Amino acid sequence: MNKGPGRKGDGKIVTMNGFSTDRRATPIRQVEAYWAALRPAGGVPRRAQVDPRGLENLLSHAFILERIAPGFARFRIAGSLFTDLAGMEVRGMPLSSMFTVEARSEIGNVLEHVFATPAIAEMHMQAQTGFGKPALEAQMIFLPLESDLGDVSRILGALVVRGNVGRSPRKFDLTGIDLRNLDGRAARAPEAVPDRAGTDAQPQRQTGFAEDQSRFAPHPKAPHLRLVKPTDD
Repeated sequence: MNKGPGRKGDGKIVTMNGFSTDRRATPIRQVEAYWAALRPAGGVPRRAQVDPRGLENLLSHAFILERIAPGFARFRIAGSLFTDLAGMEVRGMPLSSMFTVEARSEIGNVLEHVFATPAIAEMHMQAQTGFGKPALEAQMIFLPLESDLGDVSRILGALVVRGNVGRSPRKFDLTGIDLRNLDGRAARAPEAVPDRAGTDAQPQRQTGFAEDQSRFAPHPKAPHLRLVKPTDD
């Protein structure tokens, strides 16, 4: 894949006016069309190319995820819809916090498939109901992005809901998953995420969406212990 200065979208903002799209389309389809306009031929766009001015009125539905370990990602950017659903600011929180315990393993498998293949994933979801929590359906899309280092460790996505949010927090179960390779063909179901520790990614200089920069300091080295024998009387 060409990562040189000639890649599409370098040094400029791609706006929704730059390509044909139906304004009546759902935010998911519009965000996917924006992502497709940023792509180099057959490749994956870079995180630095994504700019809020290009997403126009879709920001409340849009989000960016950062891979932090196999099967785990956290929100770097999240629109106001996520605040409504969670009842709090979700930036910095793991994506799994939006899902029921039963769904978290499966959503982790989907995440890792999107990062490793890379691929596009669409999830169909249904929120748990209860007092003040009416029926609520949702749809979410994952679109892979490269970091500044060239690894696919970011996701641009969008979420739409059908129904009344009601009392928060709302947790979702997965009711369907559609996977597509970047050439548009259907992909196989993701395999289980290997049980291995993830590596800490170094913070990247970001452009476009403004993100808080944070550096994770290693835990200070624990002091050595030595055995002290009591003095005989």
